[in-house]
Amino acid sequence: MRVPVSGGRVPGLNDAPAFTLSAPPQLRLPVLVAVPHAGRAYPPAVLARMRDPDLAQLRLEDRHVDRLGVEIARQTGAALLVAHAPRALLDLNRADDDIDWDMIDGGRPEGTAPASAGQGGNRRARSGLGLVPRRLPGSGEIWRGRLDPDDLGDRIDGIHTAYHAALADTLARIRAEWGAALLIDLHSMPPLKPAEGEAFAPVIVLGDRFGAACHNLLMGRALTHLEGQGCPAAQNRPYSGGYVLDRHGVPHAGVHAMQIEVCRAAYLDRRLAEPGPGLAAMAALLAGLVRELGAEAALLGGGERLLHAAE
Repeated sequence: MRVPVSGGRVPGLNDAPAFTLSAPPQLRLPVLVAVPHAGRAYPPAVLARMRDPDLAQLRLEDRHVDRLGVEIARQTGAALLVAHAPRALLDLNRADDDIDWDMIDGGRPEGTAPASAGQGGNRRARSGLGLVPRRLPGSGEIWRGRLDPDDLGDRIDGIHTAYHAALADTLARIRAEWGAALLIDLHSMPPLKPAEGEAFAPVIVLGDRFGAACHNLLMGRALTHLEGQGCPAAQNRPYSGGYVLDRHGVPHAGVHAMQIEVCRAAYLDRRLAEPGPGLAAMAALLAGLVRELGAEAALLGGGERLLHAAE
């Protein structure tokens, strides 16, 4: 029996919850699976401001990757944090100052410090994919008109601040209980092309900010496991992780974070829009991977809880 707890709020949607955190009464592994980009709770006013709502939703969402997260958590006993607020409203994998002020009514407020370089240099606003996405490569501007600054503030408070506080608190509790905690930041990606000299394109890309976000034993075990399952995988290229890993991955303090990008063609239909026939198999593959990584994380934390769980 999992215990769900909702938190945050989605402005403009009768304060619907921005996320749900669920966990069994007793975690079987020191793992939190987080899904920040699959939210589909769109306020009507947000949809009305989109130039092409269907295209923007399809391009911005990690379509139905939350279904993979639910299955992984069910099969492994990991904790699960799923954002309901859509990425179009606010990107949880960006710093809260990663703002393109040209898209905000009135521009940058006087007295507001210019945006910092961001943790790990993860600055994306200039590319159109900052805290609030502005444009899509090859598709142009997402929005009609500018965003009200009060609306932006409500989004930051209700979604970003609340989500990251819940994430940090859960990881701290897991670490206190197990001696270590592992965050799996779950995403999906468009189909990739094979790298030069490779026969197959990666189906899964693992990111650890080039070793900064988790212990190298975790990455090594992940790659070995996927190779043993016959799943083509890559490390840090083209995705190494972003703000979530920069903020929450603190390996020297026993908190590890790994981003997992899953090819959408592996679990969605041909349009890459709805769940496809591969979803169950991909969920089972990822659950096996999470069990492996959870066991390694438990050993990094001292292993006592893992031994008790096995008895």
